[in-house]
Amino acid sequence: MRGRIVIGLVVELIGIVWILQGLNIRKGDGMSGHGIWAVLGAVLVVLGTSLVIGAFRTRAAEREG
Repeated sequence: MRGRIVIGLVVELIGIVWILQGLNIRKGDGMSGHGIWAVLGAVLVVLGTSLVIGAFRTRAAEREG
């Protein structure tokens, strides 16, 4: 469970970096200024968030049952 939370948070952080690069806020890479990276970053943030939420729900269900 803890592994899913950690992986989810790492995926979210990568997604945030990609969003910033895609929106040309974080400059200096070949990814900077290319909107596709902002879109892919948003997808990663959603996936990471779903991993974290799923891990917490599983943890809560185990405590109840």
